[in-house]
Amino acid sequence: MNPGQDFLAHIRYEKRLSHHTLTAYANDLEQFCTFLLTECNVDQPERADFRHVRSWIVSLVESGMDKSSVNRKIATLRNFFGFLLRRKVIDFDPMSKIQALKASKRLPQYVEEKPMEMLLDDIEFPDTFEGIRDKLVLELLYGTGIRLSELTGLKTTDVNLYEKTIIVLGKRNKHRIVPLNQPLFELIQQYSLLKEKEFSGQADAVHLIVSDKGVAAYPVLIQRIVKRHLTLVTTLGTKSPHVLRHTFATHLLNRGADLNAIKDLLGHSSLAATQIYTHTSLDQLKKTYDQAHPKAKK
Repeated sequence: MNPGQDFLAHIRYEKRLSHHTLTAYANDLEQFCTFLLTECNVDQPERADFRHVRSWIVSLVESGMDKSSVNRKIATLRNFFGFLLRRKVIDFDPMSKIQALKASKRLPQYVEEKPMEMLLDDIEFPDTFEGIRDKLVLELLYGTGIRLSELTGLKTTDVNLYEKTIIVLGKRNKHRIVPLNQPLFELIQQYSLLKEKEFSGQADAVHLIVSDKGVAAYPVLIQRIVKRHLTLVTTLGTKSPHVLRHTFATHLLNRGADLNAIKDLLGHSSLAATQIYTHTSLDQLKKTYDQAHPKAKK
């Protein structure tokens, strides 16, 4: 019996978690097992106790890893040892006294409206397959708020040409429907025709977004496209697809969208995850107040 492999099979086939989550869990367990073997002379993770887990966490913190990443690894071990306890592989949970690190809340970074307008309306994209594809990537991320993994997994059949919507497969294999604005809808049509012409029907027909070679788009490609174009309009330290997701939500909230509606569009399971955007919106309200109220600057 291999407890690690059994656990990974459990979260893959029974919990049905995403491939991304499965990979993260596998990496965390591998790193923990390596630490146990090299630093504690423990060759099997089920033999680990509280002291071993605590030592690993201390080593992660001392290496400079940010608290949110450490907390994710703690969550992996909590799930792993909980699984072993339920299967009666172990008699005592070494995570029972382990607490998550207190992480400072960071407000989501986002691009202001004017720079986004400049990027999508004023900057010229080449009238080529790559140019139209790159613009579609940016418009989809900003226009729908979908995650990087959701974009690369978006299928051609997920686009509803009649309803002008897309079906998004999110976390925990949950589907949601997201509307498309008219310019984005027309851009998808333009791109689809160009994709057919560019590759003479030989490109990946399943996935909507493809690479310059016609194969399904991969995360690094999307990240490069986003970073290259955001560099033109913003000096934000982070220029990632997730920044455009934050930008989507923040702009909606700043323009009066209902928080529950934003939650559904983002695919959050609870309102708690969406409420972080209210802090950004509050900053915007204060800015407007300072600029507009006669007493604000006195």
